[in-house]
Amino acid sequence: MPNELLIRLTGFLGVFISMALWEVLAPRRPLTTSKPKRWFSNLSIVFLNTFVVRFLFSTQAVGLAVIANQKGWGVLHLLGWSGGMAGITAVVILDLVLYLQHVMFHAVPILWRFHMMHHADLDVDVTTGARFHPVEIILSMVIKLAAVALIGAPPMAVLLFEVLLNATAMFNHSNVRMPKGLDLVLRWVIVTPDMHRIHHSVIREETNSNFGFNLPWW
Repeated sequence: MPNELLIRLTGFLGVFISMALWEVLAPRRPLTTSKPKRWFSNLSIVFLNTFVVRFLFSTQAVGLAVIANQKGWGVLHLLGWSGGMAGITAVVILDLVLYLQHVMFHAVPILWRFHMMHHADLDVDVTTGARFHPVEIILSMVIKLAAVALIGAPPMAVLLFEVLLNATAMFNHSNVRMPKGLDLVLRWVIVTPDMHRIHHSVIREETNSNFGFNLPWW
């Protein structure tokens, strides 16, 4: 898609810089480990995962959505849905798929061993939202590609979903202090940092809850 890389990069840098500044100005909790050391480690993993995905997958989610749109693949095409209705439906279903995938990575022991890399971060902050094992990233891409083809998601909806996912993952992992009233309102439509932080508890019952990254309804 035209300007896809620019849209992704602008969205990532805009949210990352905003949340990083917010963490400096109004941190939720004091850090227990060195921030520069953690950031170098976490962001290095981001670059590694980006390389791995681009090396292994010649066609990624948006590209597959373009092919599906051209060939009429997927449930949305069979239903004859298009435009805004198809786009919104695709974004919501993709978010549900991600939620179920997250539950699966906690429930299946061998998958949890990979996902545990995300939970091993001792201080949850904006970089934690992108700290994932390369194997989890690969499996996640396979699941996402299958979902895009099965749904017949519009290319723009897939791009929007991926940009929103990256943005909300950075937002709800950020170590930021938010007015309680604002948090209570926002968590009706989006997973907030205080809502998601419970998921990073060392207590098993709390870790196995609040699986959403984006929408809180599931």
